[in-house]
This record gives sequence, structure tokens and C-alpha cells, in this order.
Amino acid sequence: MTITTRHGVLGDERILHDLAARTFGLACPPGTAQTDIDEFIAKNLSEDSFVQYLGDPNRIIVLVSEDDQPVGYAMLIRDRITDADVAAVVDEATSIELSKFYLAAERHGSGAAQALMTETLSSAARTGAVSCWLGVNQKNVRAARFYAKHGFEIVGVKRFLVGSEWHDDHIRQRELSSQNA
Repeated sequence: MTITTRHGVLGDERILHDLAARTFGLACPPGTAQTDIDEFIAKNLSEDSFVQYLGDPNRIIVLVSEDDQPVGYAMLIRDRITDADVAAVVDEATSIELSKFYLAAERHGSGAAQALMTETLSSAARTGAVSCWLGVNQKNVRAARFYAKHGFEIVGVKRFLVGSEWHDDHIRQRELSSQNA
């Protein structure tokens, strides 16, 4: 099995939407209403949304594939921090957000997540950012372990709205180095 990564380009919006539709719910805590998950995907992870994301110079999307089949993606955002809880613990001028990091469930444990994280952190470092931060649901134990393994430490908490339900997230951050680039 060959695992590869590449940056997303216009034309990848259908692939990205399909991956998002299959993976976003995996990051939600048990009991999240399917209607809320579907509404979030329709509003934020549609093909049209990905056209905008792919054309935004403040965003980098990284795709990971196994044997040329896309199995996951990540999205970095270098922009203003609008969440007050995040702004209180993350330096906007020197950081980049890891906004999305999703892998198809059947590929967990395959090495694809490791390859995706390696390229994502390298891409983040190449922007000149000093640190990378993310929000992850406090009940998502699998993701928390993965992020901790990759040096992301809890630095605060924030809330995240999915449909009509607020979720509690940990804010995690790690330093970037020239080794990541």
C-alpha cells in the first residue's frame, strides 16, 4: 500500500466534500443529533464551501491518499482569531490553526494519519508560523491521544456549535520548528 500526500487544488471540492461527509461525524461526541451533523456539513463542508476554501490564500488543504484513493484531509488557516477563548491563549500573529483533520474510519491505524500530520505540520511551518493550534472535542479520546502524541498540549477550552448544540472543546497547541518544514 502506497500512502501519499498533496495539497488540494480547485477541482478537489467533490473529493473533499465526500471525505467530510464521511468523517465529520466521527469527531462529534456520542449523542450528537444526525440532523445537526448533516446541517453542519451542508453549511460548512459542501462542495461550494470547499471551492471557497481552496481559493482562499489564507488556507492550505492537505489530502492523504492510499493507492491513489483519497482517504483523509487536513485544513490549515492563517487568519484572525475571532473566538475570544482562543485569542486569550493563542498568539494570532505567530500561529496557524489546524482547523480540520479527518481520516476515513476504515483507514485508522493504517499510517495515513501519520503521513497526513507530517505533511500538515511541514506545511504549517513553511508559512512562517511559530505554533499550530486546534480545537478538539473533550470527549474525543482517540483524537486527543493522537494530538498529544504529536506534541499538541492543552492550553485552554472553547465552545463549538454543531447545529443547535454547543460542544466543549480543548484548545491544543504545539510549537513548530524548522524540522517540521
